[in-house]
Amino acid sequence: MIENTDERVIPELMKHTNPSLLEHIARYQFALEYIHGHVLDLACGVGYGAHMIAKSKKKQLQKVIGIDIDQATITYAKQTYYHPLVTYQHENAVDPFLPDKLGTFDAITSFETLEHVEEEEQFLANIFNMLKPNGTLVISTPFGEGRGKPCGSPFHVHQLTVPEFKDLFHSYQDVSFYGQNGVLIEPLESKRTEHLPIGIAVCKK
Repeated sequence: MIENTDERVIPELMKHTNPSLLEHIARYQFALEYIHGHVLDLACGVGYGAHMIAKSKKKQLQKVIGIDIDQATITYAKQTYYHPLVTYQHENAVDPFLPDKLGTFDAITSFETLEHVEEEEQFLANIFNMLKPNGTLVISTPFGEGRGKPCGSPFHVHQLTVPEFKDLFHSYQDVSFYGQNGVLIEPLESKRTEHLPIGIAVCKK
């Protein structure tokens, strides 16, 4: 059994009412509307989200690939969240050759990953290059004090401000921004920013 020693969500080790677990499930549920075809779950963790996608959208899917930087986590995902439409792979999200390895996708999800990545530009470039024309990215990150500033989490490089987050997606033809507080996800408006600590972007290439 993999240990829950950092921020990884491992449903088998958590109460079903755990707020963090409910938040993560809510993000995947939100993303289902945009998912079809070939799907990449980038930083998939133990695989519950990729499994949820496959079960919920199996008639609209060709395949789901879940990647994570931690080999033990991928091994756990293969053992615990098997689905015939899902493949789990040990990969680094900032590997510049990742698009060559994985190909392109109709939809990409990446939840609570951006704040862990020092090589932000390479990470975002990989996502853009792996997304097919007219494909959709659904990505989330917690808001904080801004790029390069301490955020109080030993696992985060930093936490972006709302303007910094919104400034990341100019290469996309259409972007919608949402905020999340617990399981509540709603359009991100400046007057409500203080009540919505997590940002979600839905980006169409």
